[in-house]
Amino acid sequence: KIKLPKKTARRYPAYELYLYGEGSYAEANKNLVLTGIPVLFLPGNAGSYKQVRSLGSIALRKAEDVDFKYHFNFFSVNFNEELVALYGGSLQRQTKFVHECIKVILKLYRDGEFAPTSVAIVGHSMGGLVARALLTLKNFRPELINLLVTQATPHVAPVMPLDKYLTDFYTAVNNYWILKAQDLRNLTTLSVAGGFRDYQVRSGLTFLPRLTQQDSALSVVSSAVPRAWASTDHLSIVWCKELILATIRAFFDLIDENTRQITENPKKRMAVLNHHFVRHPAKIFEENPETFTEFTGAFTWIEVKTSKWTYSAYNVSSNFFFLNAFLCLFSLLIDFFFPFKDSDGKYFAFPLASHRKSYSHIYCQNSMLDTNSWIYGCISSNSSMCLEATDLSWKAELLPTVKVVILKLEDYPSLSHIVIYVQPTGGNKFTVDCELFEEESRTVQLPVTPLLSVGLSSREILLNLTGLLYNVQLQHFDQIYQAFKIYIKSHCQLPKERKPSVYRLHIPWSHEDSVTVAKVPSSTEISAKLHVAQPEGESRVPVLAIYSSPDCHYEVILKTSLLQILGQIIRFHGCSLPVYVVSNILLTYGGQLSTLISTGQCSEFSLELIRTAKPYKVDPIISIVVFLLRFNWFREIWDSLSLPEVDAAVLSSQDAWFPLVSLILFLFGTGIAYWSGVFFSSSLRLFSLLWLTLIRPPALQKENKLLTPRRGCALVSLALVGWTTCGAFAILLVYLRYVFKDSERSKETSQNAIKHTVKKGDAGHGALEATQPLCNSRTVAEGVSSLRMHVTILNLFTWIMLLSLPSLIYWLKNLRYNIRLDPDPCRSTAVILVSILEILMNSSTSEVKSSKLLKIAAKVPLPLSVAMLAFGRMHLYKVPHFITFSLLLHVLCCIV
Repeated sequence: KIKLPKKTARRYPAYELYLYGEGSYAEANKNLVLTGIPVLFLPGNAGSYKQVRSLGSIALRKAEDVDFKYHFNFFSVNFNEELVALYGGSLQRQTKFVHECIKVILKLYRDGEFAPTSVAIVGHSMGGLVARALLTLKNFRPELINLLVTQATPHVAPVMPLDKYLTDFYTAVNNYWILKAQDLRNLTTLSVAGGFRDYQVRSGLTFLPRLTQQDSALSVVSSAVPRAWASTDHLSIVWCKELILATIRAFFDLIDENTRQITENPKKRMAVLNHHFVRHPAKIFEENPETFTEFTGAFTWIEVKTSKWTYSAYNVSSNFFFLNAFLCLFSLLIDFFFPFKDSDGKYFAFPLASHRKSYSHIYCQNSMLDTNSWIYGCISSNSSMCLEATDLSWKAELLPTVKVVILKLEDYPSLSHIVIYVQPTGGNKFTVDCELFEEESRTVQLPVTPLLSVGLSSREILLNLTGLLYNVQLQHFDQIYQAFKIYIKSHCQLPKERKPSVYRLHIPWSHEDSVTVAKVPSSTEISAKLHVAQPEGESRVPVLAIYSSPDCHYEVILKTSLLQILGQIIRFHGCSLPVYVVSNILLTYGGQLSTLISTGQCSEFSLELIRTAKPYKVDPIISIVVFLLRFNWFREIWDSLSLPEVDAAVLSSQDAWFPLVSLILFLFGTGIAYWSGVFFSSSLRLFSLLWLTLIRPPALQKENKLLTPRRGCALVSLALVGWTTCGAFAILLVYLRYVFKDSERSKETSQNAIKHTVKKGDAGHGALEATQPLCNSRTVAEGVSSLRMHVTILNLFTWIMLLSLPSLIYWLKNLRYNIRLDPDPCRSTAVILVSILEILMNSSTSEVKSSKLLKIAAKVPLPLSVAMLAFGRMHLYKVPHFITFSLLLHVLCCIV
């Protein structure tokens, strides 16, 4: 633990700074005499500072390999595991504390020979956003950060926008990065997403906003990262070994030998990140690689005149004795006619002059996954050998089982030969393949199936050519709501051992490729979905690249997947589902008020939900507004009224919206609202029956007043609690009071129903008692009607309570530091709700029926539902405001 200045420790009592260490390294750094390169780790939502262990441990092992010529000091901030993804009130505080930590860290090195002037930051989840927010501080110097690596950080927007502080924080950070893009060129930023296994933060949110300085920011998905090629969940991205290794290798390649710190050259930093996270050539990184090569020595060259060529090196095995004996005999004959030192390997030259007219590309693959150069382009030769060449190994790309090179011949007009260097086997088993091909013969266009086909139709192609590479272009695959299942079946002629095939789904407009390795022959299923829709102006299409076995045929079948389409809808819009649930409940609430006007009784929740909660009441209005906003005249009127942007229009501009999604979410919301209504009714009924069974009910005292002195004291007390401590706490208390009151009301209704049943049976014995059953019947009906109304109000209030829970949890966790939550997103709402609900919980439908405002109150829920869907999808904190306004009208109906 690093001791902080007293002023900093007093201002931020819940936060701490730690230095990671283990073994002898930890003992050596106890006195904080540091000589390494500082890296600061920032945990995310509810994250622990101990998550730095994976980075720190791997970096320490790497430093030991180089005898501590270079090493990194990993620091970590303890944010007390705050829920900053759900409560935005502490984000600014965290940002300022990180600034203080950077100052403290740099002071630890000020007496060193190679004292750093900046730190590198690794931020997981919301920690990455806090790191970006550092630049928005007035007194922060941008040169204090040279490298920022974020892991599964939602950069674009919050996952759950539950309070205004969270959305305002995002707006301030993203606007600053866009407006100050030119000033941030010296800061290199890498954002790594987890892919489809990350169910908490979808990868589309992790892509940095499109800026003008494309040379200083990079966004990738873990499934596309070389040597990882796997999706991770939200937490495992912190300790995924393959990603940690890629990060640490990049860190060591970023070191400047002169300063022994991370290089100040932005171009080198981006080159290193591209090398390790985008396209790995299976070579150790070099800033300025020497591509020119001279071949000196008495080498004998083997010229290959065919368009397809394979070289295999096999291990000696008793199971293949005769095959290996034949290969050894063949090798001896080659050595007799073409004598050269086997220890120097073999050189195979492909003359290009005779093939340029017939073929457009050359493709080579090598299963020897070492870092040596293996393919060259000859630029000067004599009749027998190549004299000078350029190293084309830097053009290679590493895949799980092979490293491959694809060269377009017209891009290399000066090359006379392609030279393949086959190194001595050394007991290794590997294969090198090359072939010349015409691009059109290996490219197949496959239009995807329509969205509404829901898997009933399919598209199929059969690849009959015996090539090494096929490119299947997926036409019209460009939207995030499209999802397909691709089945690849491989059929081979001879049953023999083959290297696995590699299937790569390449998305040209973002680094979100996915790679699948499959045995041959086999049947493989691949999911095809997008994290980011095709940008406007982008003409390239996704490509399924099949790196195949040469003697096998491949059948590709594509079908629309209904389940994965629904999964995409939930992934992109699931967080707005509460808005649709509350919209359904509000429509039902308005319908119950309407039936109260027409029949004098409140209808049952489930029946009224089926009757009134219809998507055509709300969706068409929003669609019309979004359409009209495209016209300047309507936009001017809209802006003159100071109305906020419609969320559907914003989502459409982000290519994350389509018309059917609102209908689907509305139907989901209807289902959730229905079962929540059943749950509340059944729970209250069960609770009241248990109460009647276990406790003998006392005589009930009916109080006709809505607000008595005792209730007024409770109202003032709860409002005071909400204002002085935490608004969400007051909301929870009044919610529990409401539940208790509804349980009492349910118990009372059950008692009256039982008494009415008994008295109705006795009433037939005397005419004098004939009026009493009628009176009791009205009382029971009134009680049932009131109970139904209160169940609906409780259902609405439950969603307010749920949406305010994150700030309550944050307050409880930090109660030992401060009794008052500051800032509190629920303070004003809590005071208003306490006042409303303390009155409503004592009301009945008999008081509402005679109100002059009831007709208005019955019509208001419909426009409120429309407004909620228009402005609440991306701003969940607005939902309680719409509910509160509707309940306020209900209170006025009880009074007026």
